[in-house]
Order: sequence, then C-alpha cells, then structure tokens
Amino acid sequence: MKLFQSPAFKAFSEPLAKNNPVFIQSLGICSSLAVTVQLRTAVVMALAMTAVTAFSSLTISAMRKVIPRNVRMIVELSVIASLVILADELLRAYLYDISKQLSVFVGLIITNCIVMGRAETYALGNPPLESFMDGLGNGAGYGLVLVTVATIREFFGAGKFFGVSVIPQAFYDVGYMNMGFMQLAPAAFIIIGLLVWLQKSLMKG
Repeated sequence: MKLFQSPAFKAFSEPLAKNNPVFIQSLGICSSLAVTVQLRTAVVMALAMTAVTAFSSLTISAMRKVIPRNVRMIVELSVIASLVILADELLRAYLYDISKQLSVFVGLIITNCIVMGRAETYALGNPPLESFMDGLGNGAGYGLVLVTVATIREFFGAGKFFGVSVIPQAFYDVGYMNMGFMQLAPAAFIIIGLLVWLQKSLMKG
C-alpha cells in the first residue's frame, strides 16, 4: 500500500487518466492527428516520446541545482534535443521503414509542449526519481491516446491490426466497406474529442 501512496507512484499514475496531457491539458494534439493512421507508427512514436520525456526529466532534475536560472530554457532544450537525436538515430538504425513513415514527427518531439512542460514545471523542482516517473507517466498517457486512436483508425479505416488484415474476406463479399474517412486527420480529431468526453464522463462518475 505504501508503494501506491508514494510521490513517485502518484507522479506516474496521475497523467495516465486524471491529468492526461492530451485529454486534460490539450497538449500533443498535432502529432496525435498525424501519426495515428497505422498502429505501428503510433506505438513507435509513443515509445520514443515516453523515453525522451522520462530521461529528459531525469537529467534536468539531476542538474537542477547547478543550472543557472537565466539559461535554464537553453539547457532544457539542449538535453531534449540530444535525446531526440539519439531516438531518431536508433529508429533509423533498427526501424528504418517506420522512421521514414514518421518523417519529421520524431524530430518535432523537441518542440512538443509535454516534454518542455514537464521539464520546466516539474523536473526543476523535484527529485530525480519522481521527475523520471512523472516523465514516464506523461509519456505513457500521451502514448495511450495515440495507440487507442490508431487502433480505431486502422481497424475501421483499413480493416487491419498492426498491418495484418483482421476482417474476413466474406464480409467484403457481402458488401462491407472500410471507412476511408478514418484515414483522414479530421477522423483523429473527432475520435480524440469522443475520448475526451468519455474520460470526463468516467471521472465524474
């Protein structure tokens, strides 16, 4: 029970639902629209974002007592940019096809408000472990939204799951058609809106 009451666990668990960066803070919406056509790209983007957010918060928290306040933003950007470059190079080395599909979106993690926001508002004022868990939780909360939206879009838009067709041919033979609208960015926006409504309804209950 003490584990669930610890500051580190609270820092990790709150962004998953109660204070989700997409649902509650409305951050990271652009990439949520852009990389959720396929589940594979959404999962890879979620993992990259989570790793960058967690380790940037950890690094900045560890350095917080020696970072001059007037240049803290430059230091934060330098740490985040270094981690994003590392993540991008790893993707190019081991998941080149997915890296090409993600295009510039991995690089744009540098400008994602979630990463900078957690570094600025949490990591600068909290110990490394709690900051790491906060970054991990916010990245996971963001990733949860990405994976949920991508699952819905890929299934209804292409009849696939992780690129594998899951709808029997017999369905198509009797007139079933994939929803092409799900492959478009407005569909992601609508799905996120419905998920926000669902999340708020559940939290009220």
